[in-house]
Amino acid sequence: MSEFKYFFKEGFFHVLDWQAYDHVLFFIVLVIGYSFNNWKRILFLTTLFTLGHTISLFLTSFLVDNVNSDLIEFLIPITILATALFNVFTAKKTSQNDKKGILYVTALFFGIIHGLGFSSYFKMIIDVGEYKVLSILEFGLGIEMSQILVVLIVLLINFIIQTFFRFSKRDWILVVSSIVIGMVIPMIISNKIW
Repeated sequence: MSEFKYFFKEGFFHVLDWQAYDHVLFFIVLVIGYSFNNWKRILFLTTLFTLGHTISLFLTSFLVDNVNSDLIEFLIPITILATALFNVFTAKKTSQNDKKGILYVTALFFGIIHGLGFSSYFKMIIDVGEYKVLSILEFGLGIEMSQILVVLIVLLINFIIQTFFRFSKRDWILVVSSIVIGMVIPMIISNKIW
């Protein structure tokens, strides 16, 4: 298998790993309030996440030797919880423009945190040498493509639920965000940082 295919595939399936579904949960709460009409904003959000993730891999591959993995594993569900709570408290707002700044920062921050959480595994699979930068970028491209797939599925479900089942957008955001909150609280409680 070529280097490109290997790292692209690793990045792609890193997001779609159902045993590490925190990535998917974050993207669900990040885009639950959007529709297909907001595709530019959504693409920007996913790209910001990928940028943060890639920056973390660069930092840990070239500058930072070790990261407190317990702290990072604690921060990942905290960021998901914060995004879901933000949705709950702002679901009444009709304009997504009010939310976009905070969501952009959250997407970038979560990308950085998640990248740090993945850095030790990534160091094991990457070769030290001249192709390290290219491997990180290939991995990032795989992440970006799988995130776009997740986002498309969320948007399709949003459309179906709101169009055919007549859920209001506000109620749908509240229901989904509440479910995600219920899923991440046990992740936070069971974290080793306690």
